[in-house]
Amino acid sequence: MLNDTALRQQLPHVLSSTNLGFLGDRYQGKVRDNYSVGTSRVLVTTDRLSCFDVVVTSIPFKGQVLNQLAVYWLNATKSIVPNHLLAVPDSNVVVGRQADVLPVEVVVRAYLAGSAWRDYSAGKLLSGVKVPAGLKMSERLSAPIITPSTKAAHGSHDMPISEAEVLSQGLVERKLWEKIRETALALFELGRAEVAKRGLLLVDTKYEFGLVDGKLTLVDELHTLDSSRFWVESSYDQRFKAGQNPEMLDKEPTRQWLLERGYKGDGPVPEFTDDHRVAIARHYIDAYAKICGQAFEGEVGPVEPRIESNLRRWQLESSKALPIGW
Repeated sequence: MLNDTALRQQLPHVLSSTNLGFLGDRYQGKVRDNYSVGTSRVLVTTDRLSCFDVVVTSIPFKGQVLNQLAVYWLNATKSIVPNHLLAVPDSNVVVGRQADVLPVEVVVRAYLAGSAWRDYSAGKLLSGVKVPAGLKMSERLSAPIITPSTKAAHGSHDMPISEAEVLSQGLVERKLWEKIRETALALFELGRAEVAKRGLLLVDTKYEFGLVDGKLTLVDELHTLDSSRFWVESSYDQRFKAGQNPEMLDKEPTRQWLLERGYKGDGPVPEFTDDHRVAIARHYIDAYAKICGQAFEGEVGPVEPRIESNLRRWQLESSKALPIGW
């Protein structure tokens, strides 16, 4: 397990961006750098931290934590739906199948938290879903709900959209949407059951889907600290009754820190000190171990040269074995 001294030593080496020109052109998402290579897509998970759809800082080892969590869950959910994963050449990288990504993110919620609570307390519907009056922040819903959002372009904000609008606007065909809805709820229930074994609650999460050869396929990350909320189950009831925040294993504490400083995604980003960045790194690493039950291992030092070396090696070894466009 990396101590705080190692995390501080990694600060000069955070992976803020990549320039892997030998792969071709780069598309930069909020957290991942994407490279299209033939019929495959190389996704490099950087150390960028995004809140309110804006990159606010970079955190040591965050990319590796997210990537390894995503791989863990992609392997754990293969029985529910096919996913894009082809290979893991590096701890910050996955190679996936190219997919026709659907323009809607599927958010499943079991508790009233985050943006859902902020919208609810402002009297708004949750992506067209009417939630009973009188609920409190962090309260458990009677059943999970689906609150879709549009998939925003880089630099823009994702926007809530109702299921009825998804269909009426022709974003997804009805039969496919019904399959997506069923699949998302099944993924959520599997996630809830798995983390419950380790004393955690899966509060909410987002899923992204695409089509590969016309078949519904799970793409991008799932059940990570950036795409989901996790709370500690043993203290939830007591804290809820006392009106306190749950013990959180996700990036919500950083969102709340920004909100306390008046930041909601517009204007100058408040400054993150090195001590704060190390504390967030520790939060991510500790949460990783609690979520998947595995100790996190990382090496202090430059990240991109290691990624390039591993990708070149994988490219060489797999070019003849896997006809995926190298």
